[in-house]
Amino acid sequence: MANYEGRWQTVKVEIEDGIAWVILNRPEKRNAMSPMLNREMSDVLDTLELDDDIGVLVLTGAGESWSAGMDLKEYFRETDGKSDLYQERMRRDCSQWQWKQLRFYNKPTIAMVNGWCFGGAFSPLVACDLAICADEAVFGLSEINWGIPPGNLVSKAVADTMGHRQALHYVMTGDTWTGPEAAAMGLVNKSVPRAQLRDEVKVLAGKLLEKNPTVMRIAKHGFKRCRELTWEQGEDYLYAKVDQSNHRDTEKGRAKGLTQFLDEKSIKPGLQAYKRDV
Repeated sequence: MANYEGRWQTVKVEIEDGIAWVILNRPEKRNAMSPMLNREMSDVLDTLELDDDIGVLVLTGAGESWSAGMDLKEYFRETDGKSDLYQERMRRDCSQWQWKQLRFYNKPTIAMVNGWCFGGAFSPLVACDLAICADEAVFGLSEINWGIPPGNLVSKAVADTMGHRQALHYVMTGDTWTGPEAAAMGLVNKSVPRAQLRDEVKVLAGKLLEKNPTVMRIAKHGFKRCRELTWEQGEDYLYAKVDQSNHRDTEKGRAKGLTQFLDEKSIKPGLQAYKRDV
């Protein structure tokens, strides 16, 4: 098993029972995302994606915050007056991991929101497949209070996840909300007391680890792509993904599932997964 201790300065990675705990590690800055953190996170995701010991990736923050968004000093103030090319590079590094890599990551991802989650942090939050937060977590789109609109893909992320009225309310007012409120509006899957958060995430990750990884990857990518397609395009695309799954799945899960259900009558797919030979 690979040891990633000390490999990155602003990100910690801990591997346990098939789960990669990826920890934004700037607690003194509420894990605000700096240019260095953005570059390192892109490398982290690339590296862990090819680690066969990892089946699920959990993204969380050190200390009592998930992330306060973009580091206002390093990302904005210190780049004032820099060239347009420099600005474009900064934006590219930001979007690369927060959206392009994370949204279509080849392993299941869970956002474990342990605390403060503001502004730019909504892009990686929504890009993760699933999310569980602490009841004590505080969420906010505070950009309006700084005299700027939400940047990157924050508005797109919250519009797709929270709904039109909820998203616009928080974009326009800068009001904050709680973990249970985030769960009620669908921003996260579940909210639990902070003391139970890690255990709750481990239970969810354990369920994902039991599934066929090839089918899991194709199923989640198919879902995300089809939301952007017409019904007709979605039908063609999703049938193509089913064919791709049957071709790429070395476990032959479809055949095993049908055999165990129809012939052996040993499983009930609505209640349990097929028995894998792993």
